[in-house]
Amino acid sequence: MGVVLLLGFTFFMGLMLSRILQVALGFSNGGSLIAMAAGGTGVIFFSLAAVATVTKKDFSFLGKFLLIGMIVVLLAAVANIFFQIPALSLTISAVAVMVFSAYILYDISRIVNGGEDNYISATLAVYLDVYNVFVSLLNLLMAFSGERD
Repeated sequence: MGVVLLLGFTFFMGLMLSRILQVALGFSNGGSLIAMAAGGTGVIFFSLAAVATVTKKDFSFLGKFLLIGMIVVLLAAVANIFFQIPALSLTISAVAVMVFSAYILYDISRIVNGGEDNYISATLAVYLDVYNVFVSLLNLLMAFSGERD
């Protein structure tokens, strides 16, 4: 049952990602925007994973703050569905980059320090962190440096 849910969830996220990439490729510089978002996501991931791996500090104290941050981002996203405020959309993307970057630090720290013993859920958590950082960075790049045809 869990595998079916995971496959369905991954399929849905792939559909959402394909729509976002299709919009980005609609820009004349869409390919470079996607490459910059991927490169930025890679830099964020590898630098924060290195910090979580090298330092002896346990970042588990961030859990409650990150949960509150994610709830605020979700509530703001739901509110923006109704209000359609472009500045709020950019703010949501910027805050999401920060929150999910901190989640990368938190999740990698839990994996390294032994706080996570289920590696399937740990892998899914890191995947979701990277996915959300990439999508939010791509939204910001499209808004600030996208060139419409």
